[in-house]
Amino acid sequence: MQNIISLKTICLFFFFVSASVFAKEEPKEGESDIKTEIKEYINHHLLDSHDFSLTSYTTESGEHKYIGFPLPVILWDNGLKVFSSSKLHHGESVAEVDGNYYKSFHGKIYKTDASGTINLDEHHHATNEKPLDFSITKNVFTIFLVGLLMFFMFSRMAKKYKTGSLPKGMGRFLEPIILYIRDDIAIPNIGVKKYKKYMPYLLTVFFFVWIINLLGLTPLGVNVTNNIAVTLALALITYFLTTFTANKNYWGHIFWMPGVPVPMKIILAPIELLGTIIKPFSLMIRLYANITAGHIVLMSIIGLMFIFKNWLGSSLSFGLAFALSLLELLVAALQAYIFTMLSALYFGSAVEEHHDDH
Repeated sequence: MQNIISLKTICLFFFFVSASVFAKEEPKEGESDIKTEIKEYINHHLLDSHDFSLTSYTTESGEHKYIGFPLPVILWDNGLKVFSSSKLHHGESVAEVDGNYYKSFHGKIYKTDASGTINLDEHHHATNEKPLDFSITKNVFTIFLVGLLMFFMFSRMAKKYKTGSLPKGMGRFLEPIILYIRDDIAIPNIGVKKYKKYMPYLLTVFFFVWIINLLGLTPLGVNVTNNIAVTLALALITYFLTTFTANKNYWGHIFWMPGVPVPMKIILAPIELLGTIIKPFSLMIRLYANITAGHIVLMSIIGLMFIFKNWLGSSLSFGLAFALSLLELLVAALQAYIFTMLSALYFGSAVEEHHDDH
């Protein structure tokens, strides 16, 4: 925990110094006001991207320089098109591939001409043709990375248990958490007889969400659970596991609730069926909304450094952002716990054996 707090201090100090330096620059004529720029930056920060960008600066000649590394862009446009995202230069350049031209606009890649023309409708939405995008984006790369990290950690622990020895290093930190998920989440909610078949998923989803949320608090700008498509996928896995492993008692209580008059059964059946869909929907929204709100509030407080433009105001913003970031460390684990706990509750209701009195 001390290492995590130290890392957060370094990350916030990085933002603090950057804000203090750039806040000294006078806005040029024709530029939008600083509040609008902060809003645009926060919106940009929440989006997925085709590269990792740690920071950027503007040279005296007006050229934007970015510090980070590109990722592969994979498009299907009458054939497979693969190239580096460095060709797009964060949407400032046009990439030419096999005689076709592509440009990044608000995080999405559109087909364009040599001059990079993007046609907009009355709602300022791009109307250019958009090829199928299978790129390894920042979020996709992070998911792969976390997956490999978890496989490495838990495979080493499994080998230690097979040899009869206790885990060492990271395994000593992970073992109490695993036992807690088993003894305080899985067994009480699912039952001693049937909890084992759900343990792999419960452990996977807990550590995946937790690690991803922690990475979202670093300057890497990773916002995986801030993407509603990711939380939807996690919620759907919980939904399908609940649906396809449920016993007849579970479905009997949904479609023909015992001990209830027949007219009420007809009324309650569609409501109960709708409830099975609302449960995973609430899982999706809860995780997405909490993580998104945390990022917006934290980035807004950091943005105050640009508004104050003095060491006193920036120092106060830094202190508040640091306190909030410590709270975000708790939220990162809490959201993983809530998602795992609710999933276990749904699994338990699906396999519970009911003994009704007639």
